[in-house]
Amino acid sequence: MKQKVMKVGNSLCVTVPADFVKAVGVRQGDMVEVKKRVEANEVVYKFSGIQQLLIADSFLKKTKNKALHRKTLK
Repeated sequence: MKQKVMKVGNSLCVTVPADFVKAVGVRQGDMVEVKKRVEANEVVYKFSGIQQLLIADSFLKKTKNKALHRKTLK
């Protein structure tokens, strides 16, 4: 995903995409931990207070069934 760098006052910013905000529950005012990885040319943002994404029951059942099937094949 690419985001555009914008100027806000005397600073530069990058917006957080709306689909990410909705998926993890980020809100205005949440704290963000920023780590820079200069050698990799990266900046990593960790949002505090985000909610865990749910795993669908159907996915868990499929995974459990595959594991049982593998056990019976051994």
